[in-house]
Amino acid sequence: MTETMKDRPWLFRTYAGHSTAKASNALYRGNLAKGQTGLSVAFDLPTQTGYDSDHELSQGEVGKVGVPVCHLGDMRALFDAIPLEQMNTSMTINATAPWLLALYIAVAEEQGADISALQGTVQNDIIKEYLSRGTYICPPEASLRMITDVAAYTRAHLPKWNPMNICSYHLQEAGATPEEELSFALATATAVLDDLRDKVSEADFPEMVGRISFFVNAGIRFVTELCKMRAFVELWDEICRDRYGVEDAKYRRFRYGVQVNSLGLTEQQPENNVYRILIEMLAVTLSKNARARAVQLPAWNEALGLPRPWDQQWSLRMQQILAYETDLLEYEDLFDGNPAIERKVETLKQGARAELAQIDAMGGAVKAIGYMKNRLVESNAARIRGIESGHTTVVGVNKWQAGEPSPLTAGEDAIMVADAAAEADQLTRLAAWKQDRDPAAVEQAIAALRAAARDGSNMMPPSIQAAKAGVTTGEWAGILREVFGQFRGPTGVARAPSNQTEGLDDLRARVDAVSSTLGRRLKFMIGKPGLDGHSNGAEQIAARARDCGMDIAYEGIRLSPDALVAAAKQDDPHVIGLSILSGSHIPLIATFMEKMRENGLSHIPVVAGGIIPDEDAVRLLEMGIAKVYTPKDFELNRIMDDIVTLVNPTAVAAE
Repeated sequence: MTETMKDRPWLFRTYAGHSTAKASNALYRGNLAKGQTGLSVAFDLPTQTGYDSDHELSQGEVGKVGVPVCHLGDMRALFDAIPLEQMNTSMTINATAPWLLALYIAVAEEQGADISALQGTVQNDIIKEYLSRGTYICPPEASLRMITDVAAYTRAHLPKWNPMNICSYHLQEAGATPEEELSFALATATAVLDDLRDKVSEADFPEMVGRISFFVNAGIRFVTELCKMRAFVELWDEICRDRYGVEDAKYRRFRYGVQVNSLGLTEQQPENNVYRILIEMLAVTLSKNARARAVQLPAWNEALGLPRPWDQQWSLRMQQILAYETDLLEYEDLFDGNPAIERKVETLKQGARAELAQIDAMGGAVKAIGYMKNRLVESNAARIRGIESGHTTVVGVNKWQAGEPSPLTAGEDAIMVADAAAEADQLTRLAAWKQDRDPAAVEQAIAALRAAARDGSNMMPPSIQAAKAGVTTGEWAGILREVFGQFRGPTGVARAPSNQTEGLDDLRARVDAVSSTLGRRLKFMIGKPGLDGHSNGAEQIAARARDCGMDIAYEGIRLSPDALVAAAKQDDPHVIGLSILSGSHIPLIATFMEKMRENGLSHIPVVAGGIIPDEDAVRLLEMGIAKVYTPKDFELNRIMDDIVTLVNPTAVAAE
């Protein structure tokens, strides 16, 4: 077959952003020079949750999991010398998606771009934030309104822009089964389209259906994941045709980007992750009729810390070799007519339809958030039990643990460390920005934004006005909190024990014995200080502690150290567990431990978990942390045993 007859490859992306806009810009330009064909922007947690870098809750989080963007100047620096009119940019942003898109438009205008030519995507999927990622701000109804405000605005002004990237990626990271990933994502899509119907004309609606895109996950069960993608294609076509009456097949096309699974990346023998990433990529590229439109791959060492540019380059080369060295793009679909594939696809579709019917009966995705959250926690617990029991094999983790030391993880520069001076630099520039702007223009823009939020008009025009006037991310989100109120999502962890107590008899007996000695039920408080919304680990620790018979206290995500210390004073727990996966464990835990001492609570043992390098674990132990757990500590029962020992007064006396 000649070169001209090959399919065009998908967009090659790496998910990137860190430290400052200037540092991230250098990273983007370097990746583009290496052959990356689209940008995928990672924003830091303050930006995702609507806080400026100088907010109390932002301490220690600035520039850690992405780039901080507080205002137009930051966005301008982020895309310096990158012509936006020629770029396809994906921005992984949800609660503040209208704002970041407004800043992007304002920068594009400064570059002299034709705004109607802009291509890219804002994720803009709040529903999955309530279920899995936790970067929501407002209650669901207000969030849904802003999703469709963005969609309606892009229909009129950015015809090549995807206004929403329905994200099932984090659902799988939270433990979703393939059927749950299918159904929860599709239920989100229908909730958005049902709301959007009232904001665009009947004639324009099919085109808007065609501009909804998806962002999915591909796990290690290669055949199942490939079939899941084919099921997505067929179910979406069915929904668009039957529910919305879309006749044009091109508007019913399931368009998706993918990042392959990060949940399965192991800290143990991390070099094995290269093979996992490759196999997972094949699931979303081999089947032509269900091939991803854009692919971004994690780096092999993400379970250890921040990947280096070289690590990202290695993942990019994996895509390029598949697309340009193999003959994959020269053939029609390799799986059409395969009976095993067709049977599995049909099974997945039936399971997804049953879940969709259940969610519809509850009033749709917004009404069913609590139900879906509970299902995810249960499914994740089942996944973890499979690994603990050995029923699910994870090479290097629960089988074949012995191996040679990896030369890839040796040396001081094995992983990249966030620039310690970046936060101070960001704060200095933010203060200068606020000082130099026109206060009257800022106040006028904020007033217009507040009025739009209150009267129900589209919030994109005043957001763009605010961006140009110098309004900050925290000020923009402050209007949302003022008008719509804040929201605390369900934790998915019930107080009553589940029926999953097999193998817990010895632990339950130990908890009973220690509780008897203590004179009351052993109480375990689990907390998530800071802005990190990755709650899966905390939820599973809380659920297992509950099933072991402990009295648990877990109030969910985004609590300040002060709030957690106040809770400790009120609840009087016997042990406290802190979960932080954003890399901000050192400053947040240091603050928490200092406040515990100030409040006379130093007698309560504290344990910590997260993606914590060995040298940081030593520092935490020096601060007084009793135990440190990382992703390699997958046996939850062993952690529970440690907890009981920590608070056992008999064990203390014996020492």
